[in-house]
Formats: sequence, C-alpha cells, structure tokens
Amino acid sequence: MVDAILSPILEQLTSMAVHEAKEQVRLVTGVGKEAEKLTRKLRTIQTVLNDAEKRQIKEETVRLWLDQLRDACYDMEDVLGEWNTARLKLRIDGVDDHENDALVPKKKVCSFFPAASCVGCKPIFLRRRIALKMKDINETLDDIAKQKDMFGFAVNVIKSNERADQRVPSISSIDESEIFGRETQKNDLVNRLLCESSEEQKGPCVISLVGMGGIGKTTLAQLAYNNDDVKNHFEKIIWVCVSDPFDVFRIARAIIEALTGSAPNFYYSKWGPFYNCLKNGLHGSKILITTRDETTAHIMKSTDIIPIDLLSEKECWSIFESLAFFGKSMEGCENLEKIGREIVGKCKGLPLAVKTIGSLLWSKNTEEEWQNILKSEIWEHEGIERGLLAPLLLSYNELPSKVKHCFSYCAVFPTDFEIWKHELINLWMAQGYLNEKGNKEMEDIGEEYFNILASSSFFQEFKTDGDGKVYKCKMHDLVHDLTQFICRNACLTVKIPGGEESIMSSFDQKKVLHLRLTIDKGTSVPIAIWNNVKRMRQLRSLLVEGDEYSRSSKVLPQLFDKLTCLRALTLQTDGWWGFHFIKEIPTNIGKLIHLKYLNLKGQKKIEKLPETLCELYNLERLDVNDCRNLRELPRGIGRLRKLMYLHNARTASLRYLPVGIGELIRLREVREFVVGGGYDRACSLGSLKTLNLRRQCSIRGLGGVSDAGEARRAELEKKKYLVELGLHFDQAGRRENEEDEDERLLEALGPPPNLKKLRINGYRGRRNVVPINWFMSLTNLRDLDIREWRNREHLPPLGRLPSLESLLIFGMQSVKRVGNEFMGVESDTDGSSVIAFPKLKLLRFWGMSELEEWDFVTAIKGEIIIMPRLSSLTITNCRKLKALPDHLLQKSTLQRLEIWGECPVLKERCRKETGEDWPKIRHIPEISIG
Repeated sequence: MVDAILSPILEQLTSMAVHEAKEQVRLVTGVGKEAEKLTRKLRTIQTVLNDAEKRQIKEETVRLWLDQLRDACYDMEDVLGEWNTARLKLRIDGVDDHENDALVPKKKVCSFFPAASCVGCKPIFLRRRIALKMKDINETLDDIAKQKDMFGFAVNVIKSNERADQRVPSISSIDESEIFGRETQKNDLVNRLLCESSEEQKGPCVISLVGMGGIGKTTLAQLAYNNDDVKNHFEKIIWVCVSDPFDVFRIARAIIEALTGSAPNFYYSKWGPFYNCLKNGLHGSKILITTRDETTAHIMKSTDIIPIDLLSEKECWSIFESLAFFGKSMEGCENLEKIGREIVGKCKGLPLAVKTIGSLLWSKNTEEEWQNILKSEIWEHEGIERGLLAPLLLSYNELPSKVKHCFSYCAVFPTDFEIWKHELINLWMAQGYLNEKGNKEMEDIGEEYFNILASSSFFQEFKTDGDGKVYKCKMHDLVHDLTQFICRNACLTVKIPGGEESIMSSFDQKKVLHLRLTIDKGTSVPIAIWNNVKRMRQLRSLLVEGDEYSRSSKVLPQLFDKLTCLRALTLQTDGWWGFHFIKEIPTNIGKLIHLKYLNLKGQKKIEKLPETLCELYNLERLDVNDCRNLRELPRGIGRLRKLMYLHNARTASLRYLPVGIGELIRLREVREFVVGGGYDRACSLGSLKTLNLRRQCSIRGLGGVSDAGEARRAELEKKKYLVELGLHFDQAGRRENEEDEDERLLEALGPPPNLKKLRINGYRGRRNVVPINWFMSLTNLRDLDIREWRNREHLPPLGRLPSLESLLIFGMQSVKRVGNEFMGVESDTDGSSVIAFPKLKLLRFWGMSELEEWDFVTAIKGEIIIMPRLSSLTITNCRKLKALPDHLLQKSTLQRLEIWGECPVLKERCRKETGEDWPKIRHIPEISIG
C-alpha cells in the first residue's frame, strides 16, 4: 500500500530533477541534488515493499518500519505539492519560471510563501526552503534505509506499475440474493415472527439471530423483512441497522421517526431503559436482533435465540464453486477442484470466508496460483475474527497497490454505513489515489477500482439505479474491522453525541490522517473536540456532517490555520432541519494550498465565497449544491486552473458565473451554467466553447440571451461526451420579441450527438418546436422532460425518437388536444407499418390545465403501432381531460396507472367497479387514484 504513495512521488522527483538540469544556474539552491538523492533511496526501498507488505501482518517491527516510511512519503508529498503549487502560482501571475532570467518577475506579485512575501520578491527563497525540507527528509530516509537492510527483505524485481491488470468480473455476476443452505432457517424465522405470543408475554417478543458474519444472520433478517406473509401480518415493520458500539440514541430516534415522521429531543440511555419503553408496544409485536455474541442476546432479554449454524461442506462448496469457477472451462475446473476443496475446508463453514476466497480465486487459473493460496502462512494468523481474517487478508494482499490504498481509506466510514459510490470515488480522487491513464478519466479509474473491491467481496448490499448501475453499498462489519486493522488508526470516525468523544484522546493525534465527524441534529460540539482536531496537523481528510456550525466563525479560522495538509474538506449539512449553518467561509481558507475537494453542500446561509478561495490552486472539485442563497462565485475563479468539477445544482440565487470560467480548460462538469445577462464580469454563453464538458450540464438564463450567434459560438454540438443537458429559458427580465428569439436561439444551440437525457424548460416559441433535424438527431435520447412551453398549442412529434424510454410533459397550458402530430406520423403515410414511441416505458402528463382531448386518428394508411412497451402512465392535474385513449388503457404491457390531483372527469371514469372505464383498466396490476 505504501507503494501507492511512493510511485507518484518518484515520478514527481524525476520531473523536478529534469527541470533543475535544464536551468543550471539554479542548481546552487540544491533542490535538484536533494531530489536525485531521494529518488535513489526511494527506488531502492521500493524493491522490497512487496515482501514488507506481506510480512507486516505477522511482524510488528515491520509494520512500524512501514509506518515510518509512510510518514516520510507523506512529508515528501507535502513538499512536492508546495513546490508545484508555487510554480503554478507564478505562471498564473505572469512569471515565466522556465527561463534563466525568471528570478526577476515580469510584474509585481506577492507569493503566499512566508519567506517570499515582499512585492517583487524572487522565487529563490522558496527554492531554498524546499531544498532544506528535502534534506531533512533525506536524513530520515537514511535511517529507514539502514533498518531495511536489517530485515533481510526479498527483492521484488517487478515494479508495481508494470503489473498486469487483474481480471475483474462485473458486479452483476455476484448474485447476493442467492442463498445457500438457509432455506430451513428462513422458514423457521418467518414462522416464529408470525406465531402468536403467549398470553403471559407482555410487550414485544425479542428474537435474536446469533452467529458469525457473512451470508447469514443479516441476510436472513432481510429475507424475513421482505416476506409477504410477514408484511401482511404486522401493521408496521421498521428496519433499523444497529452498529457496534450500541448507539441507543440513534436507534430510538430512527424508530420514532419511522413511526411519527419526526424525532423529539431525548437523552442518551442504555438498553434497559430503552427496552422498558419498547415493552409498552402492543401484544404480539416482535423485535428481531442480529448479533455475533450470544451474551448480547441474553442482555437484550431475548425470548427466542436462533443460532445461525456454520454451513456444511456441501453448502460451502456450492458458494465457492459459483464464484471461483464462474466462466471457467470444464477441464480447468476439474484440475483445480481438489485444491479448491482443501481451501474451502480452511474456511470452517463461514459464508463470508468462502465467498471472499471464491471471489479471489476466480481471477487465478493455474494450479500453482491456487497452491500458493492453499499454503499461505496467513491461514495461521490469529487476529480480529479467527477463520475470517485469513481469507480477507489473502484477498487484500492480491489487490493492486493503488486499490489497497483505496480500500484502506474506507475505514473512515462508520460500521454499517451506506456508502455513496460517487462520493467515495470523489474522496479517492482528492487523496491522489487515482491517476489519469491515456484517455481514461480519474472517475473511470475510480469505477474500475470500486468494481475490483466489489468483486472481491469487500462491498455488499448494493443498491442500483434504473440502469442497473450501483450507486450505494455497504461493508460487512468484519470487512470494516479489516480496514481498521490495515490503516492502523490513520482513520477515525467520531459521532456526537454517541459516547465516542473520548476516543479522540486515545488516538495518537499526530498519526490521524482522515477524520469523519458526524453531528446529530440539535447537538452542540464540545470545544474540546475542536481543540483535539486542531492538533491533528497531518490531517488529509476532514469530513464534517451535521448542522451544528454555531461556532464556525471562531472555529473554522483556527482549523484553517493549523490543518494545512488537508486534501478533502467537507462541511456538509442536509440543508433542511438545522439552524446553525455557516454564514461565511473564513478568508484564511487560502492557506489550505493542498486542498483538492471542498464540499459545502446544503449550507443555505452562505451568500458568497471569499476571493481567497481562488488561492486554492490545486482545487479539483467544488461542491456548493443546495446552497440556496449563494449569489455569486469569486471573480477570480479563473485562477483555479485545476478545477474539474463545479457542483452548483439547486442554487437558484446564483445570478451568473464569472467570466473566468471560460479559462478553466480542465473543467469537466458544471451542473448549472448560469448565463448572467446584464451583470458585470459575467460569462457569456459562448464561454462554453472552451470547456471540455462531460456527463451533465444545465444552462440557465437563456431567456436573457438575444444573440443567436452567441449560442452558435458555444458549439454544443461538438461536446460528444455530454450525455445530460438542461436548457432553461428562465430570466426575470426577459428580452423583447421573446417568441422569435427563443426559436432562433434553440435552433442555434445544436444538440450534442450522444445525449441520453434532455430537459427544455420555459421555451416561448410558437412555430415548429425545434427544427425537425435538430430533434431527430437525438438518436440516443432516453429521457425527455419538457416544461412550461406556454405558447405551444401542439405537442412536438416525439414519437419518432427511436430510443426514448421516459417522457414528462409539464405545464404546457395552451395545448387543448393531443393527436397524430404527437406520434410524428403523417396521415398520408405510404401504407407501410409504423411504430410510434417504440421504446417508451414511462409517460407522464402534469399540469396540462387546458387539455381536453387525447386521441389518435385511425384514418391512416397502413398499420401503426403505438407505444408497444408502455408500462407506466401518470396523469396529474389535467382538470379538463375527458378520457384516455382506449388502446393505451387496454395494453397488456401497462403495469401502473396513476391519476392524481385535479382530474375530476378521469377519476370518475376510472373509479373502481362503478367507473365507465373500469372494465378497460381492471387488468392493470397497480392503479392509484388520489
């Protein structure tokens, strides 16, 4: 894992040495000389890291040696970051440091380095400072290198960056829903939940599932939770995940929130008083607990304890075989089966162990590789949970070095935490764990690393979106234990209140690199906590989540003064319930020169950001989503040359983007590109041309743009990586002749060729909605949302879009009739078969207040097929609509029909049993009218 830090440092040192060699006059400062020394030592150390990483598991002295090396690497990383930041600042300020005469600035500048704070200062002072720091690190590495020789490490001749990529299965090939050997226990649990409580029993029964982790107790509880008989039996079922240590405050609050929709303020207590409260539950209620320890089950006064037995050898083999031999040839499986059965025997019937080792061996095809796993000394390791640690460690050891680094970072999340995949990748990126490779973006590499960990069984309980892509997951508690074991207290999670404040004092605060601080609603953070945080000078991640920022005006400046090594800073709140939000960001934020990720999501009291934020030259990602009162971004934002992601969704008060946005050629994503007509130093629509946008972007303020030529200069049609686009003609002071201007403007905004999702809001045109060729070029469009086209009397010919799956039409108040024009089918068709909306699955009409008729003329030559895949139809607030087309209601594909709001005629026609259209719709599985 240390190699993941060391390798990029070597690359930077080599670059620095080359830079010095080109400018011989500068070698007197010693930077190049020190860089060459460091390079030689680090390359020598790098050759033994593979053996050291393996031996640290059993040898504490090796672990301590690796800790020293890691700390030295982090120090070196900070020094190189300071050096590169200074060079970037000089270039931005107009100083050319590539020439020998660059010691004299071309214009007066003021560096942020203390030794060079005078006007017209020379960079040589900085270079001396860097050289001195590198000399100190060289001396530290001398000691580390001497210790290396004492251990007698085996030399690894293959560099880590030359290692072939692992073969990684897709996450979908790992079927978590498939359960082996638990059918009897599942039925037993369901029966116990359904059985009536004895008359003597007062309050709820407590049933405990006791056993080791893995595909066992938690899965059984989930199956019971989803069982139809159980759902029908109980009036209400509440699922609350309980982490260790037992946090009664959180559990009680979650239960009351589930029952009442809100949580009152009450104080922390233990299980006894909490259970006494639960005893007042109705007779027949059940509490289901999962725990590793039977003692815990007794403490919780369980009336029924169900032991989760170890799996039989046959059941273990079924799990192992489904993973390890997935996709392998029959001949290959026969050769490896004997070894595989011996390996399964070492897993001792523990499902998670079998699953993990099976996932590992899927990527190995030779008998030698399988024998190496079978004979590994790790099987004899005593630690964490005997029998489970070995398979997890074996799987961990086989990970690429950079992926190991990513895995260990997961220790910053608490147990049983739902991890958002995109946020995890963002944090990896901020720590420098992901490097671009050729045409691959860092986010794409992060996806690869996530998939490697998922396929190695380090993640589980995946949640997927409509496209089947994972967006959330969890770690098993034993896997979380492994991350803590590996990171050696470098990651710390503190919950307030939660009885964990004292943990901070037990940690070596100089060693903590990543801190997560979770603050409950309505809770005040003791000042002692902030004082402890300030002492963590090496901190690289500070992730604060909650709404208690009442002391922010005093605390934050102090933190920014001390925590200058930060790469990721999250000051996030949900933005809804709290009152103590941050009002302003301190101006000394510019001291965080290494910061790559700043997350201010949900801070609704912030109105502007300080100009000193533009001194964060390494900033790659700025998140101000849901900062609803943010009015402007810093004017000097063009200085943030490394900025790649600007997340500013739901910032309605943001009036414009500064003109400097056009200088950020690395910018990949702007959630809302706000065109600020009339504001000084506001960017123009044409500024989009220079941005290499990917994924998604919404353009706001188009209603104030009067120059169609400006729209053409944006060259949207060339942004082939843009897949989601919003066009919003929203502007309080709209220009004259808005109808004609909107039509010309929309035509000039040629659509990107690979769009999958499009929203057009507030369009005022009356004639053809858009040029037909413009619309028909969207052959990949799957999701279309058109809103508030108040002047249009007819719907556009959307039926001709070949890939459209979801369509929302909202607030088109001039449309009175929907007919053939909507399908894009001409009445004089040549007689051939036509399919309108060939892939449409979801159709919604909302707020169509003047719509009266919806029907299709059948007098068309040839056959026409309409919406053959439609599965969901929603009508909301269409008060004048008289009826729905018969052929849509009678479709066998329709699975859901919803009629909401002010739809009096439709509701009457579709009323159960008595409605005129009830016989036509009674076959639809899900009908909601309200």
